[in-house]
Amino acid sequence: MKIAVYKGRQIRRQWDAKQEKWYFSVVDIIQALIDQPDFSKARKYWNKLAERLRQEGSEVVTNCHQLKLRAQDGKLRPTDAADVETLFRLIQSIPSPKAEPFKRWLARVGYERVQDISDPERSLNRARAYWQKHQVKETDEYAILTNIIHHEWSGLSVKGHKKYKGLNQQNLRDHMTEAELIFTALAETVKAKGLTENKPPAHKGGRIAKHARLELEQKTGKRVVTRANFLGQVKQPKRLR
Repeated sequence: MKIAVYKGRQIRRQWDAKQEKWYFSVVDIIQALIDQPDFSKARKYWNKLAERLRQEGSEVVTNCHQLKLRAQDGKLRPTDAADVETLFRLIQSIPSPKAEPFKRWLARVGYERVQDISDPERSLNRARAYWQKHQVKETDEYAILTNIIHHEWSGLSVKGHKKYKGLNQQNLRDHMTEAELIFTALAETVKAKGLTENKPPAHKGGRIAKHARLELEQKTGKRVVTRANFLGQVKQPKRLR
């Protein structure tokens, strides 16, 4: 277990080497977000919020894991913990002026690319900057390489994926789920230079993401590429009573 610090508040976290991601204590996150000095009150807030989310059919609570983290008394105790993607969803349900700065902090200490979940356009700009850096400068070349990568990992062309989601002129990335964005980012990581040189890495990066996608689908029994619309899923947070 390691400690991350947000404006003087300690946030317990644990690295999952198998999944290669951090899991953070949910109560610690809530305590920082609502600025509650009393840990027991923050825990009660989480219990009430979790119950409300279950009633609404949210998967946020289901996606939390029980990890043994060291408590204030020095003992290891079962603690609700969640990865960055789940915490982003959770934060949407908590009315707090600290939500946006906390997201930025969380993305930085978790992993930088998860910011694409909240700002899909940022992912597109990053992809363009990435290809320009590797000497792919024409708009048509962007489209070719983007389509190669997308088809490799998802099994659908960009156009096909938009059709599958029922989109017309809308930006596909604006409507991707967290999982779709993460696998797109994974597929884009292989380096090369120029259009010709970039085609094999584009295929390779796409295949790497495809294998990861298939493994995840096999373990969870759920498809990564879905008709789900991320923008349509965002709800206004409700205040706890």
